[in-house]
Amino acid sequence: MLRTILLLSLAALLVGCSTFGGSGSYDNTGKASWYGAKHHGKKTASGERFDQNALTAAHRSLPFGTRVRVTNLNNDRSVVVRINDRGPYARGRIIDVSRKAAEQLGMLGAGVVPVRVQSLR
Repeated sequence: MLRTILLLSLAALLVGCSTFGGSGSYDNTGKASWYGAKHHGKKTASGERFDQNALTAAHRSLPFGTRVRVTNLNNDRSVVVRINDRGPYARGRIIDVSRKAAEQLGMLGAGVVPVRVQSLR
């Protein structure tokens, strides 16, 4: 009986720590920035090497491997990226995308743009 209660408590704790919440999806708007050559080849928080030419991104809490659609709200261009790093660390930003993703979003010159980030199932 005690073992069952402990297992159920542990399961409840793990569900409570879920990034996505009950619906299983993430949909948020905010600001995005990009990072490239300065970090190219360095290890990301997931342990893989950062490739500025890959379609990847950094997010504070989404699980590594999560695929999200990022849409530039200034020009309606979007790209699908895979979360493989943590960040951004700048206040007010919700995602950092790789140089390649920034290029496809048309945000290289601007540096920071308003975006919508949606997880994909």
